Amino acid sequence: MSSRTAVLDTASDPAPEGRPPGASAPVAPAPGDRRRWLALAVIMTAAFMDLVDVTIVNIAIPSIERDMKASFGSIQWITAGYALAFAAGLITGGRLGDIYGRKRLFLVGITGFTLASALCGFAANPEMLVASRLLQGAMAAMMVPQVLAIIHATFPAHERGKVFGMFGAIVGLGAVSGPLLGALLTQWNVAGLEWRPIFLINLPVGIAGVILGRRFITESKAPTALRLDLVGVVLVTLGLLMLIYPLTRGRELGWPLWGHLLMAGSAVVFAGFVAYERYKTRKDGSPLVELSLFKVKSFAAGIAVQLTFGIALGIFFLVWTLYMQIGLGWTPLRAGLTGLPFSIAVSTAAGLSVQKLVPRFGRKVLQAGALLMIAGLLLYIGESARYGTGIHTWQMILPLVVMGLGMGLIVAPLTDAVLSDVPREHSGSASGLINTTQQMGNALGLGLVSVVFFGVIDGAKGPVGPAFVDGFQHALWWVVAVLAVIFAVMFALPARARAAAVDH
Repeated sequence: MSSRTAVLDTASDPAPEGRPPGASAPVAPAPGDRRRWLALAVIMTAAFMDLVDVTIVNIAIPSIERDMKASFGSIQWITAGYALAFAAGLITGGRLGDIYGRKRLFLVGITGFTLASALCGFAANPEMLVASRLLQGAMAAMMVPQVLAIIHATFPAHERGKVFGMFGAIVGLGAVSGPLLGALLTQWNVAGLEWRPIFLINLPVGIAGVILGRRFITESKAPTALRLDLVGVVLVTLGLLMLIYPLTRGRELGWPLWGHLLMAGSAVVFAGFVAYERYKTRKDGSPLVELSLFKVKSFAAGIAVQLTFGIALGIFFLVWTLYMQIGLGWTPLRAGLTGLPFSIAVSTAAGLSVQKLVPRFGRKVLQAGALLMIAGLLLYIGESARYGTGIHTWQMILPLVVMGLGMGLIVAPLTDAVLSDVPREHSGSASGLINTTQQMGNALGLGLVSVVFFGVIDGAKGPVGPAFVDGFQHALWWVVAVLAVIFAVMFALPARARAAAVDH
């Protein structure tokens, strides 16, 4: 057994004699049990469904606006409402899985997500659609944290690398296939339903997930008796809403004073949350967030990387979509097809990185990924500057492939790095924190778009196309700067190659 595996096994499964009488320990399938791979297929399909749903709506917004005669405010809430409900509920959803069982919460989440998707698809007016999107985001917050937690509790340490490689590939595929699928479904106008199939397509997938999940997923929960920290839930939800709501709505509302005050106040709320969690830990050992997780170097450093990486992706994907569809005047379908090389590169590199590269080179793989992404961005900036609004799809392939390979080298190993040394009883809470951090990073990135992209466009004179090209290049320089910070922060990650070097 490798020294790394021994450490992981020790950290992940506290000694039986330390458990209170009657406490439920995680029960993982035996190594030869094929059920765990079927369970993996179910939870990854659910994760893919959520990832696609985050991006699929943006493409269909013009169709929704025309069909429902929705106001600009309603359109904003259709997109931002999901993100707000999702981000605000992730930590709570992860902890509920630790307490009541990850399988149970996953099934609750996917059932609710499927029902909310049906309500979205059959919405009679903008108000019903907004409410259904809020419900969809809340249910996703119940479902998504259980994905990583179930993987962590179900698979032994020596198999997790391969599993997280698959998970990284799914992330890459979902990131780009959402806009493409949304473009196809909207453009085909299936049965005259226009935009509605983007939500209704979730129904057969969700129903299958519920049926197969009940059969193949093994239940697991924290081995010690925990109680839900309701005060912690209120504080963390309030803090996240105070931070993310002004960021998602700030530009449209003209960056009002109250928005800046809310964002500043969120820091005070988060400080109060940390103080309360310390008190709660001393009182009964059932805090919403295990602050002891941040003493685990790999977790603390990984969370920092996750936050900054989320900022980079938040800026890039929104600016990229606007650049192609508005600046260059491309159809949604052409924009979606342009992203395919990126998606394929991410999926390929994600699987390769965890299975072949990380065991040999450790964190250097993640740092190489950051450098590759920077190289791809510099190529993209050069191509955009050279060809302007006359750029063709094939001229974007090289920078997108280089960027995609870099992203693939980061997404899968990063998840493994963050969770690898986390005690198994806190895997749900840790998974919720990972997802929440990424959503916070994305929200910060989206907020920065108004400065690094729209700030350039709003001050430009002349045709729209050249202004969008200039804004695109300016925004990409910011993403380069963020990735340089990520590269530096990655030095705080454990050099796992050292663990591999002393295997015996």
